[in-house]
Amino acid sequence: MMNFYETYECKIDDKGRLKLPSSLVKLLQSSDDKNFVVKRSVFQNCLEVYPMKPWENLMKKINGLNRFVKKNADFIRMFTAGVKNVELDSSERILIPKDLKQFANLNKEIVISGAGELFEIWDKDAYEKVIATNEADFGKLTEEVMGEIDFE
Repeated sequence: MMNFYETYECKIDDKGRLKLPSSLVKLLQSSDDKNFVVKRSVFQNCLEVYPMKPWENLMKKINGLNRFVKKNADFIRMFTAGVKNVELDSSERILIPKDLKQFANLNKEIVISGAGELFEIWDKDAYEKVIATNEADFGKLTEEVMGEIDFE
């Protein structure tokens, strides 16, 4: 399984074409698949980019939800709203569809941020605001999220 953990500063053009950094492309070449799923993030105004294998695993879980329960059907609809398939082209670019580009307010300067099995695409200013937290706040968040995990 691929893990994305690096952060890159990039540019996106007016047509939504995003040239991926060479080190990210090298990582992606470990998989023969050049297709990805791009979707709106649930919690932030950024985009999530899934290689096909993690996306298919996630959709397998989502498809296991009972669609005859209204909240499940509503969740599936909202979660998959605006989802697009994109392909890495011969120039190592992906095309971010206009609606998704607008959702994430992507202008010229962007950040690609690794997030485990997926990576996120952010407007640079928005990304910097989100990660601009003081050490005490991050320490508290770390303790809340990771403090109860047994690492053995």
